[in-house]
Amino acid sequence: MVVKILIVLAVIIVLLVVVIATRPSTFSVTRSTVVAAPPERSFALVNDFGAWPKWSPWEKKDPQMKRTIGGPPEGVGATYAWVGDKNVGEGRMTIERSEAPSLVGINLEFIKPFPGVCPTTFAFEPVPGGTKVTWTMAGKYNFISKAMSLVINMDKMIGKDFEAGLAGIKAESEAAATSAVRAAAAAN
Repeated sequence: MVVKILIVLAVIIVLLVVVIATRPSTFSVTRSTVVAAPPERSFALVNDFGAWPKWSPWEKKDPQMKRTIGGPPEGVGATYAWVGDKNVGEGRMTIERSEAPSLVGINLEFIKPFPGVCPTTFAFEPVPGGTKVTWTMAGKYNFISKAMSLVINMDKMIGKDFEAGLAGIKAESEAAATSAVRAAAAAN
């Protein structure tokens, strides 16, 4: 009887390992919104790490997190490192591409709770009525993260934060555009 139970357990473990090993080895999370403002407004909020506290969802999750902004004030070479609570972990971002006002490419490095590197892009595309802002993060799964993906959906987990961040970018960009229009009207 014990031998049969051990055989069944071994078969289950082997099947589980096979299922995990055959899971996708990469992931991508993408969200978009349309902002009623020119691309320059949204681009500036992303290209300058000093502006991230205005819209980043993680700033709200841990207002006490320690931030270190380095390098140039904006664009290629700008860095943002953080150490926070369990909601935000620890990591570092470096802007690697900055093509005003259409693209910001970031090398996102997670240190805690799980190490990983996730290339991240923000694309700003003029559309009727404003700018389509698209936020994309890609990454690779190792065996452990493949196993975790059986029960944790990365798109759903990170997607909510992207949606909140895009809503923040939208609100900040539209408020700045409205202020600029009012200032221009007052000057005339």
